[in-house]
Amino acid sequence: MVNHIRHCYRRLLRLSGYNYSQAGAYFLTICTYQRNFMLGDIVNNDVNLNELGNIVLDFWNSLPSKYSNIELDEFVIMPNHLHGIVVITDTNVVNQKVNVGTIHELSLRERRNMLLPKVVGYFKMNSAKAINQKLSSLGTSVWQRNYYEHIIRNEAELDRIRQYIVNNPVKWTLDYDNPDGKPDQEEIQFWRDFGRKDLSEF
Repeated sequence: MVNHIRHCYRRLLRLSGYNYSQAGAYFLTICTYQRNFMLGDIVNNDVNLNELGNIVLDFWNSLPSKYSNIELDEFVIMPNHLHGIVVITDTNVVNQKVNVGTIHELSLRERRNMLLPKVVGYFKMNSAKAINQKLSSLGTSVWQRNYYEHIIRNEAELDRIRQYIVNNPVKWTLDYDNPDGKPDQEEIQFWRDFGRKDLSEF
């Protein structure tokens, strides 16, 4: 398969007047199945996406067109995972949230009634379908079943997460999601602070 390499352009939105503390902004990490390196490479401390990575990029960028009440903030697609910030801009949706630590603790019905799982489910299902069509491997797992999510509670958290996402390609050799990486104390502390407890499941 010939790869059409394209850099992963990251986007930064500053939503004027938006109150991130109202649980409208979420930090997501979505990993490929078994953390396989299938989306591209890190070259000179930057991301070079292959054809499959560009499929993922296109589906990620298309999410606001599918869901008019979300915005995409900083994100990066790495060789085997994606980090991104999704902002729910519809306060009616935000205010319907249930007061729990993570969305995954909700019942199936409650989760289906919430927007974020719908967004992630749509993204994973359709990007996987397109990838499998490209590879002629229908039904093959592309993404891990679970994903990590964290409600961004204030501007300080937002800035720290944005900086982590921006620096992720440069620190690829220290990345928790890189099976060949050796995380340093800063990397370990970042994920401890944001409550990522069992990394092997994401």
